[in-house]
Amino acid sequence: MGTCVAKLFALLCAFLLYRTPPSIQAEKHSLYYIYTALSKPVNLPGVYEFTAMGLLDDTQIDYYNSKEQRNIPKQTWMKEKMPEDYWEEDTKLRKDKERWIKKNIDSLMKCMKQNESDLHVLQWRHGCEVEQQGSEPKRIDEYCYDGEDFLSFDYKESQWVTPVDTDLKSKWKWDNVPILKQHTAGYLKMECVDWLKKFREYGDEELRKPSPPDVHVFARKSTKTKLKLTCMATGFYPGDVMMTIRKYGTSLPEYEVESTGIRPNHDGSYQMRMSVEINKNEEAEYDCFVSHKSMKEPNITEWRQQETTTESSTASESAYTEEPVLDKESDGRGDAGKASDSSATTFIFSLSLIFHFILIF
Repeated sequence: MGTCVAKLFALLCAFLLYRTPPSIQAEKHSLYYIYTALSKPVNLPGVYEFTAMGLLDDTQIDYYNSKEQRNIPKQTWMKEKMPEDYWEEDTKLRKDKERWIKKNIDSLMKCMKQNESDLHVLQWRHGCEVEQQGSEPKRIDEYCYDGEDFLSFDYKESQWVTPVDTDLKSKWKWDNVPILKQHTAGYLKMECVDWLKKFREYGDEELRKPSPPDVHVFARKSTKTKLKLTCMATGFYPGDVMMTIRKYGTSLPEYEVESTGIRPNHDGSYQMRMSVEINKNEEAEYDCFVSHKSMKEPNITEWRQQETTTESSTASESAYTEEPVLDKESDGRGDAGKASDSSATTFIFSLSLIFHFILIF
């Protein structure tokens, strides 16, 4: 069992690291859905035999698993903009895909004469990317088995392709189903791009609402005699913000302060961090001064030398890393950062019910 579990996480981590594009890319927008099926259940929290999830610009927008068996919104604007019958219909489609992909993983194992006691993973991803306005979208429909590329659709040539060392049975079978190729090409050509635009419009409409920053001040040891005092503001929108670290109410000079600048979070909001080294034994009052258009008055968060720095540093450093972070869970923007459901899963959208009658082998 330990070997199976290790294999599962190795495969899923490799898939996520290799497949998921960076979320901070100018003028680039994407919509992807991926289904993931396991050949057998594993006794691990948050890991299911089947999962499906949608990503808009690397932000989780919906989620389904084989336990709850219901597709649910993971962003507030998805819940508000999409009617109830959308979620009911999408749940039916996810259940259809669950049955279909489970049949295919069973078929693959039999064809490869693999032991049913071993753990195997079949993943399917498709979607589209748009680099900038007017550019030709990138269209992807591909399958991965046990962490290896297995089958993909060549949109320009309208045919299925496989790696050189892969058995060609599935390619031959799927190439001889014209309706499958037509539906795959049709979705990638128009439907995916249309949904990408629609979701972007919905998300941007929600994001245009001003959102105030969450401000935190903490310190950690820098040297034996120095502390690194950090001011962190995150979750604010729009991105224009004024931040300073002050000593006795007076802003420190810029040359003493390190700043990350304003950086995007994965949910479309922004964050900024400033740090300064101070003497460990200095008795002084410091504060973080943050001003944003969403606030009537500036946010002034104090930090005093006599306060303990160990707990503050531990808590803050664990919550706020050097990478863009998520916050503002109250307005739905923090859902994409929760890893409880998404850490072992990946994403996809539905094709049609014709897949019920087509197996890989």
